[in-house]
Amino acid sequence: CCIQLENQVSDEKQCGHQDGKVTVPHEDFLAKINAVRYAFLELGVDDGVIVARTDSLGAGLTQKIAVTKEPGDLGDQYNSFLDGEYIDSADQIDNGDVVIKAEGKLKKVKRLASGLYQFKEGTGEDRVVLDCITSLQNGADLLWIETEKPHVGQIAHMVNRIRQVVPDAKLVYNNSPSFNWTLNFRQQVFDAWQQEGKDVSAYGRAQLMNAEYDDTELGRLADEWTRNFQRDAAREAGIFHHLITLPTYHTAALSTDNLAKGYFGDEGMLAYVAGVQRREIREGIATVKHQDMAGSNIGDDHKEFFHGDAALKAGGKDNTMNQFG
Repeated sequence: CCIQLENQVSDEKQCGHQDGKVTVPHEDFLAKINAVRYAFLELGVDDGVIVARTDSLGAGLTQKIAVTKEPGDLGDQYNSFLDGEYIDSADQIDNGDVVIKAEGKLKKVKRLASGLYQFKEGTGEDRVVLDCITSLQNGADLLWIETEKPHVGQIAHMVNRIRQVVPDAKLVYNNSPSFNWTLNFRQQVFDAWQQEGKDVSAYGRAQLMNAEYDDTELGRLADEWTRNFQRDAAREAGIFHHLITLPTYHTAALSTDNLAKGYFGDEGMLAYVAGVQRREIREGIATVKHQDMAGSNIGDDHKEFFHGDAALKAGGKDNTMNQFG
């Protein structure tokens, strides 16, 4: 049994690759982890796994200020990332302002019209590291860090910082179709070459998605980096499990689009026969017998059980599914 929990607010949760993400203080997130661990114990689930996901890298807002009892505690560390300005007197406080004590001084934190609080720019990675260490120290088994790009170096840098405190930290990673994988890896190769002093004048960095770069040295190397991403990330960044979300959404859309172009174009019915059915037969794809997959054989079993010899079964000699062997 595996359960994934995340540190976004539950009532306004966003996809991890969208803007507008809002996180909660650690006390709220750890309460979820503790509740799941307790449920595992109560239910006798000895092999239950908790994956703690953090969206802090791309989240610039928090729902509320953390509770803190003394300087340096977890709540105080969380609040240290809040944007705002230090003030000297109550005269600098306007109606509705929120003021906290931080680093021995009064700090007027930045609160938006929505009532949410804003984090300081550039604190995302530090918040991720704190999230991950805290989660592992409080019952989580694996980590999940949402990033804005599939970059082994970026992921490894964060994991190495986490492993300074928790040496055996392991990561789950989302190989998401929300990334433009082609553009990302071509730009990574471009940047690496540029740093090495290699001439990249033949390439336009912003236009690297263009098909004209498919068969270039840069395009081929980027494809090789993409092919090796899972192996490299497992070795360099401690990724224990790679998952991919929504792949069949995209494959279904692409295959339907290609079929429609052929079927309503010059190929006609051959677009389906050659492009789909013939491949299903030769590659042993069970869906070629779609009636069986829809449960007609199971239905026949039920009919025979209840009606015996009087059952009108679908799977007789005249069923066209017999044409597929």
